[in-house]
Amino acid sequence: MKNKYMDRIHKINCVLTDTNAIYHQVAVKLGLSDSAMFVLYMLEYKGGSCLLNDVCKELGISKQTVNSTIRKLENDDIIYLEQDKGKTKRICLTEKGKPFAKQTGGRLLEIECKVMAEWGDEEIEQYIRLTEKYNALFSEQIKKL
Repeated sequence: MKNKYMDRIHKINCVLTDTNAIYHQVAVKLGLSDSAMFVLYMLEYKGGSCLLNDVCKELGISKQTVNSTIRKLENDDIIYLEQDKGKTKRICLTEKGKPFAKQTGGRLLEIECKVMAEWGDEEIEQYIRLTEKYNALFSEQIKKL
């Protein structure tokens, strides 16, 4: 039995799926796995280094996937890990990795900025506000499962 929101929910899910597919296309075009693209994206955004835990948390990628990606990028001399505070580890770009991250994650950031430039500030803020509200309400309902 359909209620009045089901078609809209389906549309939202289709839009999210389309967005994920576009990010996957970017990774393929850049010759990267999705997770490697996002790690390089994060490193480029954060100025060349970031905490390992932040990558998992901010990008929603499992720690196991991030660790596998990091090992591959380390073997390719793109990144290295260094000890931060306590047990915390920091991912850093190597000299070889800096231009590579700019050509991969940096290009994705540039594309996203061009897209945002087509929107007004009010549209951007509305999109963020509504997405955050949806996610918060959705999370609350999921907790009740």
